[in-house]
Amino acid sequence: MASDREEGNAQAPLTAEPSCKDEARIGQKGRTAHRWWERGQRPAGLCDKRFTSAYLYAAVCPASGADFTLVMPTVSTTAMSLFLDGFSRSLEPDVQAVLVLDQAGWHGARALVVPGNITLVPLPPYSPELNPVERVWLYLRERFLSHRLLDDYGAVVQACCDAWNALTATPERLRSLTSYPWLPCVNA
Repeated sequence: MASDREEGNAQAPLTAEPSCKDEARIGQKGRTAHRWWERGQRPAGLCDKRFTSAYLYAAVCPASGADFTLVMPTVSTTAMSLFLDGFSRSLEPDVQAVLVLDQAGWHGARALVVPGNITLVPLPPYSPELNPVERVWLYLRERFLSHRLLDDYGAVVQACCDAWNALTATPERLRSLTSYPWLPCVNA
């Protein structure tokens, strides 16, 4: 399932500026976020013991705020190849995209199909703090995806889409979350 923005409502096209890619598991086994509450007491919270989940794949261009997102049922080399194919088709003709990503096993697998107009740039091992999309996941979980009970897989997918669409309604928010000072040096 794709977000509304990549189905034709995108405000800014993806360009050759470096983009950052990552995926996050979103599901019924959610997390709680910080809340203000009376000192010495715990706030009431929701707890879900079910394990249904989906994965939100995202590529974000920090310079323009452009994004490409897919919600998929799993993380694998096949799912990553599907994501890269969709991302490739969303690019303007004659654009070579630079995609910065971590070194998850499916990002560098031999069976991974990387389209000709995408160049993958892996980050050093064990350095998720260098990937700007990690801050996006934290923001989504804190603002939209915590303290919720989701009934089934369809509700998980809908929650992912709603959260992403709420975030990307203003590209400036996405730019501010992903602006790292070292990113302009990737083009050099």
